[in-house]
Amino acid sequence: MATIIVLGAGLVGGVMATDLAKQHEVTSVDISQINLDKLKGIKTICADISDATTLHDLIRDFDLVVGAVPGFMGYKMMKDVIEAGKNIVDISFYSEDPFGLNELAKEKGVVAVMDCGVAPGMGNIIFGYHNLNMEINDYECFVGGLPEKREWPYEYQAVFSPIDVIEEYVRPARFVKNSKMITKEALSDTEIIDFEEIGPLESWNSDGLRSLIKTMAHVPNMIEKTLRYPGCVEYLKVLRESGFFSYDEIEVNGHKIKPIDVTAKLLFPLWEMKEGDKDFTIMRIIIKGTENGNEVTYQYNLLDRYKDDTISMARTTGFTCTAVANLVVNGDYKRIGISPPEYLGEHFNFVKDYLKERGVNYKITKS
Repeated sequence: MATIIVLGAGLVGGVMATDLAKQHEVTSVDISQINLDKLKGIKTICADISDATTLHDLIRDFDLVVGAVPGFMGYKMMKDVIEAGKNIVDISFYSEDPFGLNELAKEKGVVAVMDCGVAPGMGNIIFGYHNLNMEINDYECFVGGLPEKREWPYEYQAVFSPIDVIEEYVRPARFVKNSKMITKEALSDTEIIDFEEIGPLESWNSDGLRSLIKTMAHVPNMIEKTLRYPGCVEYLKVLRESGFFSYDEIEVNGHKIKPIDVTAKLLFPLWEMKEGDKDFTIMRIIIKGTENGNEVTYQYNLLDRYKDDTISMARTTGFTCTAVANLVVNGDYKRIGISPPEYLGEHFNFVKDYLKERGVNYKITKS
């Protein structure tokens, strides 16, 4: 049994703390006492971990740190943890280059696994696994977390940090085509894709490849697209093009305000998961290439629904992270430095089985 501290007790962080507590001694930290009060049978600490001194004091005596903070806090939090010489497995999606912390992690002798969610996360582990066993030519990932109940106008609810959701709508999307990196605006190249149990969904370019652009540079074609209910993208484009997602201050009646702050105040209540609301996570990964001299295509399909009073996105994201946390804390994964999840390809079967035990099932076909 190890001692693990989970930073963040939101929708995903709380699920991870509860899962890890089945095998380890877990402490959960959050700035919100309301979030902490939802956790049962777990030691909790209400604190502001944005202060490095506070964070270092909190994590000093733990074997492992698990990060579940909003993206805007993620890079600094990981840097502070590494400086304290503590191993970390993290799910936060931040805009900064995580490899900027690689030398620091090596200097401190720290195992630091980043982006360890569903996508990026499990998708990368699947990619890494096949990269060890075949020559990959094409990688496509379609992924989305959506509410079961479709409500006009957005037909969407935020199952992770809402400010991170808005970032998806403004951050330029990068993908690789014919061995060249291409950058397009987010929400571009929309297409309708049919899913047997869900029906048609709308996909659009998002910046989800992240570390794969660097670590899998030998693969000529790679793309990730986000999934939403059809029609949603048009609303979002209107808001973005009208400036509602802008961080540039404007003057209103003598006051300086950021449009994004107003938008957030208006949209977050509409996007909030409320009592009784349910969600699902859907992902399709297609990997094409050559294996043992033969052309092959692998397809992974995930459809996971709200279960056991737990939202699906928390399960699919959180359990991937806790699986890897167990690999690190048990000494089965010990690569020093920054590790994107594709580096864990050799542990694919462990993570897949760990998820399956918790009801998260990836269906795999080969052709």
